[in-house]
Amino acid sequence: MPFFQPPAVISRTVRAVAAVLACVAAQAHATPTAAPPAAAASGGVVGPEALRARFDALHDSLERNAFGRPLVLDSTQNGDHLLGEVYASIDEPYPQIASALEGTDHWCSILLLHLNVKRCHADPQGLDMALGRKFDQPADQAYRLHFDYHLNKATPRYLEAGLSATEGPLGTFDYRIEVEAEPLDASRTILHMSYAYGVGLAARVATSAYLATAGSAKVGFSTSGREADGQPHYLGGVRGLIERNTMRYYLAIEAYAAAPAPGQLERRLNEWFDATERYARQLHEMDKPQYIAMKREEARQ
Repeated sequence: MPFFQPPAVISRTVRAVAAVLACVAAQAHATPTAAPPAAAASGGVVGPEALRARFDALHDSLERNAFGRPLVLDSTQNGDHLLGEVYASIDEPYPQIASALEGTDHWCSILLLHLNVKRCHADPQGLDMALGRKFDQPADQAYRLHFDYHLNKATPRYLEAGLSATEGPLGTFDYRIEVEAEPLDASRTILHMSYAYGVGLAARVATSAYLATAGSAKVGFSTSGREADGQPHYLGGVRGLIERNTMRYYLAIEAYAAAPAPGQLERRLNEWFDATERYARQLHEMDKPQYIAMKREEARQ
């Protein structure tokens, strides 16, 4: 793609890159806390011996935060790589979470809850996805991305799995979604999820343009000080971008685990949308009827 483009082409490119990055990528007025302690910013997986210890080390942040639930979220930017992480306790038993994440059978049902996933097909080795704008868009006009699936460990006490893609559209690369889980007790599960990708020159240029225009008012969950009126100052930019979509992916896992049956699509859609609306400042993009109608159609493809 030439560096200089007519304005209309630049506009389409900015929107397209933003959609791709966004995808592979409390109450409505709650104010989540600032970034949790450094213990949460490990990146990737920590392993079966360390997961419970890491979760316990985050006790204070898990107990007292404006998410209104045991959850911490953090993000980091290291050169051309971005990383978002969630540590949380899910109110579902470990076998149910492990069943959702072990193998590729259920991952499409999870990822299709996200606004930008327009189509997803699975085979035992991975997923083929079509990623597009958050609004209704035919899958054959969306960007294609293939994820390889890996299951590193699956036992009655610990699961580690993930998705990876070495290359993405428009100069993005090294996509990784990593999950690990273990039982907290008989009815609750510890989940650690990380979402990361790299950004090349073309993607950096287009993303910068997006964040200076259509995405200029969008924010993440981490805070840095206070505004003049005393309200939290939320981080925006690429940190905000990856935090929003890390949360969307986490909520998709949670919504699927609560309603995993094939006939429970409507419940999953409602659960995911309602969960995102608890953080409307960061995650609201469209009204619920529009989202439900769009996802019903995309799920049929």
